[in-house]
Order: sequence, then structure tokens, then C-alpha cells
Amino acid sequence: MPENILDKFGSRVFTTDVMRRRLPKQVFQSLIKTNKEGKKLDPDVADHVASVMKDWALENGATHYSHWFQPMNNATAGKHNSFLTVDDNAMALVEFSGRALVQGEPDASSFPNGGLRATFEARGYTAWDPTSPAFIRDHTLFIPTAFCTYHGEALDKKTPLLRSMQAVSRESLRVLRLFGNHTAKRVIPTVGAEQEYFIIDRELYEQRLDLKLCGRTLFGARPPKGQELDDHYCGRIRIRVGEFMKALDDELWNLGCVSITKHNEVAPCQHELALLHESANIATDNNQLAMETMRMVAKKLGLACLLHEKPFAGVNGSGKHNNWSLCTDDGVNLFDPGETPYENMQFLVFLCAVICAIDRYADLIRLSAANVGNEYRLGGGEAPPSIISVYLGDELTTTLVGIANGYDYEGGNVSGFLKTGVATLPRVPIDSSDRNRTSPFAFTGNRFEFRMVGSSDSIADANVYLNTAVAELLSEFAGRLEACPEFDAEIKNIITDTVVKHGRIIFNGDGYSSQWGEEAAKRGLINLKSCVDAFPAMITEKNMALFSRFKVLTENECRSRHEILLENYVKVVSIEAKTMLEMASRQVIPACIAYLKDISVTVAEMQHAGVSSHTLTRLLGRLSATLDNIDTAREVLSHMMDLVSGTMEEKTQICHAQVTPAMASLRAAVDEAEMMVSKEYWKMPTYTDLLYRV
Repeated sequence: MPENILDKFGSRVFTTDVMRRRLPKQVFQSLIKTNKEGKKLDPDVADHVASVMKDWALENGATHYSHWFQPMNNATAGKHNSFLTVDDNAMALVEFSGRALVQGEPDASSFPNGGLRATFEARGYTAWDPTSPAFIRDHTLFIPTAFCTYHGEALDKKTPLLRSMQAVSRESLRVLRLFGNHTAKRVIPTVGAEQEYFIIDRELYEQRLDLKLCGRTLFGARPPKGQELDDHYCGRIRIRVGEFMKALDDELWNLGCVSITKHNEVAPCQHELALLHESANIATDNNQLAMETMRMVAKKLGLACLLHEKPFAGVNGSGKHNNWSLCTDDGVNLFDPGETPYENMQFLVFLCAVICAIDRYADLIRLSAANVGNEYRLGGGEAPPSIISVYLGDELTTTLVGIANGYDYEGGNVSGFLKTGVATLPRVPIDSSDRNRTSPFAFTGNRFEFRMVGSSDSIADANVYLNTAVAELLSEFAGRLEACPEFDAEIKNIITDTVVKHGRIIFNGDGYSSQWGEEAAKRGLINLKSCVDAFPAMITEKNMALFSRFKVLTENECRSRHEILLENYVKVVSIEAKTMLEMASRQVIPACIAYLKDISVTVAEMQHAGVSSHTLTRLLGRLSATLDNIDTAREVLSHMMDLVSGTMEEKTQICHAQVTPAMASLRAAVDEAEMMVSKEYWKMPTYTDLLYRV
């Protein structure tokens, strides 16, 4: 009999139900209080939890435990420690104390740290995050943790995220109290991440040095067929991909990750996985876990999972949609407008806080999606442009403008039904607004969908910046409402100020149109087209003051993160450039020479026989010229790499302004050669091979 989905879900997770059954009642209640109310963990609880967690892990086949953390490289890390030890009589025993649960000490200088740690002062600490459940994978108990320096500075993605969640909760509660809500104890940022990815054949993947080292194809002529026919999106799932998706679901469900949607995306071999909404820190953990699991499952099945934002030129790239909302601990979504948004003033106040925050800190929101891979994705193929704007739809926009201008708005088709003209179809309720896939930040009914995040990125940064910016506006609104003599009038003033001062950020039109760029400039909206343009946002006085004010990041932590952004950019571009040079020298040029040689021999033999071929002669000339172009472009790129020196800021600018254009020139020449050289000589799998042989 097939295994029931309910039986497997969370089978390898130290769930609340497991704790309820195994922990003493008082210990369980103390831990739940920490999780639900954000209270400080009682130190006496740790030993009880460690003992029960160890027994549960051993029963489920674990032999080791690991403090699982998320350093600033968009990956996860953790060293594995055995439960097994020996006593003074050399007798084997298993051991796991409360101290081992709560604290670990990995080497802090061996991870990106932006100068916060040096080799001679390498100590770092991991600290148990009791709000995120432990899980078992590969015979190891993984314990989600935060990662900090010896002096308490954040070296990871999780610590600032937890800080930002505290900040937005505190300021949200101030506003809720003014609206008469005295029961909510916490407001929790919730996130549902949609993860796009590509699946290709493993054997072909192994034949591409660029895919193995860089995650994307640095060379590759476009195939005869791409996504032009719109026949892949939500279409029939290929057999091997279906097997992968089934195995992935099984693994994620065992790990307590609720994968709720899977389908083909627009580009050939592109797919999407959506995870259930969770609190922001658990959603971030689950997304990281999902990405790791996708790679592992694919490899076991002879496939390769590509999470790069633009693995293939000429077809859609992959993003990560960050669906963000604020919910009270008793289950009220603060962005649910209800049936009459005009009358729901609490909703409108929170809505205005988001609008103002996105406008005031647009540079930070753009920064949260700034990485090298996203450079090739933003601005087309259902990826939003680099201009930050907010989509509300006509209904909400008209509501806000109406209140600001002092006239009543009757409301539109808030709870209407879809008119299909077909009598046999059921009545389908429609939302108060359409969806806008060209908007980077769109209201979608009861949450905001931030579509800019790159597919390889952690979602932590986007939510840290968003939580903190919204916390500041809620703090300001709470201050105004607490001090005003007329509550309703001040709400109207807040809405009016939002429309007048920040209405420029609201845009419900086509973000891909050429007119939008011009209009955005007239509105005074920033357009940070390159991630290099966005990096300085991390260390502006305004933004560092924001993080410091809400105790999310210190100035020192901001500066370290800026250094890491620059360093990562230089390293990624350098690795890609070096990979291109190696592939051009060891694969492309030899293939062209071998093909040229054989053509030359054929031409000579034909001429000796008194036969001429204008086709072969022209091909010989064209390919010879292209080979010269490849060699010239290779030399130029090599020279540009020699120029990468100076401060990290100077290296970043050289990579951006000189190295990447040289890479583009080399690619253009190689892609031209690919279309001329016989497949017998061109050993690299082509786009047609990669996209259509799964």
C-alpha cells in the first residue's frame, strides 16, 4: 500500500508534536513561550531539550549533530560532531548537552566577514534558534543557528533577520494597540518563496566547464527553438523531470518543508517550486534547505539543477518571488483588506507604511536583489526592471487618492465574479486588482510579491531590509497617532501625506515600456541598473542610521557587508573571465583549428583535382576571420584581467566597466564560430543539447 503523504510529512523534523509528547510539560510550555511570544530562552530548558532531542535523533538513525548556519555566501554551513564519545574506562557512550545544543564555535575567519574577523582572531559562535525546528538529513541532526563573531557581530543572514523581525513586530503592535487590539502579542513577517530553476542532463552538464564552475553558460549560440511558441509554461512535465519532482517532494515533506506548487516555467527546462508561507526566518531556512535538496536529488537521478539567474542567454532567467505579509500571532493578516478596503482604516495605515518605506528606501530594496547573475535577468522575460515601484491596482489606488482628496469612494468590483459568458462554468470570485508581472513590488490581494530576488540568493536580505524599513514608518505613524487629539483625522492625514509625498512610487502600468523609464526619471525615482550602482546603498548615512536605530545592523556590520558585496562581485567576475579564457584556449580555438585544417585539406585536394568550391573557400575565409576575432578578444580579456588591482572599490569598477564588456566580446566571437564549426569538432554540448535532451 502506498505511503500516506500525512505519514511522511515532518517525519525527520523535531516538531512541536514530538516536543509535546517527549518533553516535561513545564519545559515544553517554556519553549513554546519562547517561540510564540519571542521571550528569552530559559537556560534550564536547554539541558532537557538536548536530552530529548538526542534520544529522538538516535532513534531516527542520526550519528552526528551539526549547528546549521547561513554565512554571507548564500549557502549553508556546519561542522558535524559525533554523538559518540568514550568515558574514562574507554567505554562508548552517547553525549549531547544543553551547552552543545545552544552553542558551537566554528572558525569565523574562514567565511566571508568583510574584515570583522582575521585569521589570528578566528573565534566565532553559533547560537541555537529555537524558533526554527531541528531536522535529520544524511544521518546528521541539523540544528538551525545564528552565527556571530566573538564580539557579537553578525556573520550570517539569520541574525539580522531575527533582529528585523523583532523591530517590525514591536512597531506593528504599537499601531495595533491604537486600533484597540490588545490581544496580539507578536506580529510576524510571513514569507512564501517561489523558487525557479532549470533541470538538465547530468552527463551534458559535466561536459560544460562553465556550468560546473560558474552555474551558467559563458558561451552558447541560441537554439533554433527557444520559448517563442509559449508551449512550455504549465505544460506537460517531462518524464525524468516528473520523477525528480516526485523525489524532491518526498524529501522536502520528510524535512517538514511544505512544497505546495510545482510546474513548468516559460523557458525550456525551466521549472518552479513554491513553498508554503511561514514566518520569515523559517521560510528562509526552508528555502535554503530546498535549494540544497534540489541539487542533491537531481544528482542522484542523473540530472543537474541550475539555480543561476541566467544559465542560458536568449531565454527567461530564474528569479525568486518573495511573497511577504505581516500577521498577528493569533492569525490575522494585516494586509487583508476585507470586503470594503475604504472602511478598513487599519489596513490602509499598514498599506501606507509599506508604500512610504519602499519609496524612502528604494535603494535598499534594489540592493537586496543585487548580484552578478541578476544583471543578466532584470528587465525582461517576466523579470521586473531595476526601477523600484509599487503596484496596487486601480481599486486601492483610487481608494487612497479619494481619501487624500476628501471625497468618498464607493468601491469597485471588490467581491465580484468573473464573467465568462459560459453558462456551465462555475462562478469564480475575482480579486479587486489584476496581477502585474512587470512590477518589482506588487500587492496581490493580502500580501506583497517582491519579484526581483535572484534565484540563487537567500531571501534573508530582502526581508531584513523590508522589515526594517516598514518598522521605521510604523514607528512614525504610531508616534503621530499617539500624540494626535483626533485619531480619525490623523489617519486621513497619514493617507494624504502618503499620496502626496510618496505617491510617485505607485505605478500600475507596464514596467517594460520604454516610456516608464522616462516617466520614472520625471518622478524622481532612482534607476540603479547595475548591481555595482546599488552596492553603495549599504553604507549611505541614511541607511546605516536606519539599521542602527532599530538595532538590526551596526555601522560596522553594514560596512562589512558592503565589503563582502564588492569582494564577491570581483571574485565571481574573475572566475567567469578565467573560465572563458580556459575554454577558449583549450576547447574553442583547437576545435576551430582542427575544422579549418580539414577544410583546407579538402580545398587543396579539390583544387589538385581541378575542382573548385566557392562555398568551402568562403567558409574557410569566414571561419579564419572569426578565429582571429576569438584570439584577439581572448587577448583583450586577458589584458583586462591584468588591470584588476587597487582597492576593492577600484577592482569592482574595473570588472564592471572593462572586464565584463571584454567577456561579452569574446562570447560573441565564440558563438559565431559555433554556428560554423561542424558538431563533430565542437565537443561542447550546445543549447539544443542542453535544453532538449532531458
